[in-house]
Amino acid sequence: MELQKTPARNLDKFIEDYLLPDTRFRRQVREAIDIICSFLKERCFRGAAPPVRVSKVVKGGSSGKGTTLRGRSDADLVVFLDYLTSFREQFERRAEFIKEIRRQLEACQREKRFDVEFEVQGQQWARPRALSFVLTSPQLNEGVEFDVLPAFDVLGQVTTSYRPDPDIYVLLIKECQSLGKEGEFSPCFTELQRAFLRQRPTKLKSLIRLVKHWYQKCKDKLGKPLPAQYALELLTVYAWEQGSRQTEFNTAQGFRTVLELVLKYQQLCIYWTKYYNFDDPVIGQYLKRQLKKPRPVILDPADPTGNVGGGDPRSWPRLAQEARAWLSYPCFKNWDGSPVGSWDVGPEEDSEDDTLTWAERAYYQCDHGRRPEFPQTGSTPQRASAPDAEENWTCTIL
Repeated sequence: MELQKTPARNLDKFIEDYLLPDTRFRRQVREAIDIICSFLKERCFRGAAPPVRVSKVVKGGSSGKGTTLRGRSDADLVVFLDYLTSFREQFERRAEFIKEIRRQLEACQREKRFDVEFEVQGQQWARPRALSFVLTSPQLNEGVEFDVLPAFDVLGQVTTSYRPDPDIYVLLIKECQSLGKEGEFSPCFTELQRAFLRQRPTKLKSLIRLVKHWYQKCKDKLGKPLPAQYALELLTVYAWEQGSRQTEFNTAQGFRTVLELVLKYQQLCIYWTKYYNFDDPVIGQYLKRQLKKPRPVILDPADPTGNVGGGDPRSWPRLAQEARAWLSYPCFKNWDGSPVGSWDVGPEEDSEDDTLTWAERAYYQCDHGRRPEFPQTGSTPQRASAPDAEENWTCTIL
């Protein structure tokens, strides 16, 4: 069944039948991760001089957030090294560690422990961010794609109630400005990115999967440039927070709301204050500058230096054109042919009052818990699926 031909009332079944990972798929990815985790812990830096200790390996990306699409076998592993003691040192030395990881993987390949195919991310760069490779082994039915990213462990032990010390973000902002590399160190905050989505309702994660599936179809058709997929994930969370906040909702309405927000990309200015806010003067002034940038602005909830809505200025118009065409498809029509409604979500207007910026107004409104609630009609309950077994996965080395 093609998504564009699926009636709106059947979208929940489409997600369950085609997008939710099945048990075999989850097991395969988990086995692949175990292989690479064991390699990173027990072998990769054994005998290194000076000694290099892996403090923890954290699974990020879709696998870590619990929003993996069936059939897309990929995993991001962020390797936190105690040898890296600052953001700048990570920037300057991570290429060395990527080279060593590759050297050790090639050794394992010669020993026939498993087979890997390599691609160093950004080979033309002097300081690549990640080592990308495909892992195959007798235990796996198909290859699993990996991105391994060495990182500075600035957060330390992260708990469910963890909120970073503002000094961490002050340091991050200063280093990014000094290097001219905003968003460069987002892997350091992988655990917060993961936690931001981890406790969300199952059905919201299913809506994110649906939006990601739509995005992949657009990518297959249009190619690059397109906005970052992570921007679409965050846009989906924003749509749900502002328009629903219910554990059960009409999937077609949520899907339509996201696409309508894509059409309004020139007005988007979205951010969250879960891990950082305006209280610290350095962070506050920086956030105000970020929020005054050309639209769309969608700040990474874990990293204020990362505007994931930015990038190539051609990307959003191309995606918006595709979204406009999709809104006429059956997946946005009711049984009687009438269009599915959307949630009442609209970008905020900038304040004309110089004494109180848009960002400060939005922050105080959020702080006072002002959240609109809208009646939900035509909601189709979706059978709750078991949480992804690997969702909370972190490998900590003591």
